[in-house]
Amino acid sequence: MKRFFQPVPKDGSPSKKRLAGAAEPGDGPTSAGAATGAGGDVEGRPTEEPFKFLTWNANSLLLRMKSDWPAFSQLVARLDPDVICVQEVRMPAAGSKGAPKNPSELKDDTSLSRDEKQVVLRALSASPFKDYRVWWSLSDSKYAGTAMFIKKKFEPKKVSFNLDRTSSKHEADGRVIIAEFESFLLLNTYSPNNGWKEEENAFQRRRKWDKRMLEFVQHVDKPLIWCGDLNVSHEEIDVSHPDFFSSAKLNGYTPPNKEDCGQPGFTPAERRRFGNILFQGKLVDAYRHLHKEKDIDGGFSWSGHPIGKYRGKRMRIDYFLVSEQLKDRIVSCEMHGRGIELDGFYGSDHCPVSLELSEAVAEEAPGQPKPSI
Repeated sequence: MKRFFQPVPKDGSPSKKRLAGAAEPGDGPTSAGAATGAGGDVEGRPTEEPFKFLTWNANSLLLRMKSDWPAFSQLVARLDPDVICVQEVRMPAAGSKGAPKNPSELKDDTSLSRDEKQVVLRALSASPFKDYRVWWSLSDSKYAGTAMFIKKKFEPKKVSFNLDRTSSKHEADGRVIIAEFESFLLLNTYSPNNGWKEEENAFQRRRKWDKRMLEFVQHVDKPLIWCGDLNVSHEEIDVSHPDFFSSAKLNGYTPPNKEDCGQPGFTPAERRRFGNILFQGKLVDAYRHLHKEKDIDGGFSWSGHPIGKYRGKRMRIDYFLVSEQLKDRIVSCEMHGRGIELDGFYGSDHCPVSLELSEAVAEEAPGQPKPSI
């Protein structure tokens, strides 16, 4: 999310070609499959499943790799997450100008794009990232996009890139990656920004997205872990200055519907729809489940620029939402950035957020005798 939360709408070009050759466990991330990832079923998966997760809107992963990567690498090494979900990677999909794009592949058909791809490959070849495989879902240009890093010892049953989960098609702008494991689904999204003006079609785009998300959470066939930059602050406790954000305007513009007034991400319409998604999907906000009180220093995942009227103005728009069946397994959910000066933001305007679940306990088969003690 930018300072004024105004993404430039651009329709992604869905890929109709499934990428072949996902990396095998033990391959380094410099191999083609590990660097780009692949969708589809994976055979021979172990029963062990991930239970430590990290999400981060990097606000250009390439820029973070060039300038802030050592510090972020230290955080990853310390937290040792099983899965890392990244939003706003802002790296273009493969495909020359005017040609169909492959959202699973990094662009490398120009001198600049090849150099940028090498920056990515070098970053992923070093510890701790060499222990992960990565799946990309990319936009046509340096806009939006998501990535999912999964430790090689974990094999998802399937990786999808759209809310339908029925094909290799990618959502426009690479906004979705879904990894299916034996007992749950992990959804990583970069939700579109609501924008400020109805006539710019941003409101309509966000309403359509929320409608599709509502349908998705109502029909998932497994417990869900949904994370990412969801571009909404649900309650007043989720922003630092509720009055400021409620009355915010862009160049004095006031939407005709008062439900659409205020800071994008904190308008009454967005908050109401988000609450309905949580209710209908039987989802629990993991951070708020553990942290009931407002933490003005460390309880927000997005922070305004240290200079200007947004200085000190902060929002919690990056989430881990889990199905109610998983609620009792929540061990921790933490923000890893603090303060007006963006300590722990690693160059982004968002800080990383982590979730840890207790390991699942296998259920006894019906009729199975209990072991004697």
